[in-house]
Amino acid sequence: MESIEGIATYPMISLLIFFVFFVLLFWWVFTARKEYIKEVSELPLEDNNQNNTQAL
Repeated sequence: MESIEGIATYPMISLLIFFVFFVLLFWWVFTARKEYIKEVSELPLEDNNQNNTQAL
């Protein structure tokens, strides 16, 4: 692996992509509206209730 030129750039690019992704994810989490988070968190419960109602 050491004989391949430029092989050290691939891990650095991967680390940069990983770091940027999680920085953007944390930024989105901390700046998201609380109403939106609450609405999305209740979706699985609403979907489950609708499925039970249709089955009856």
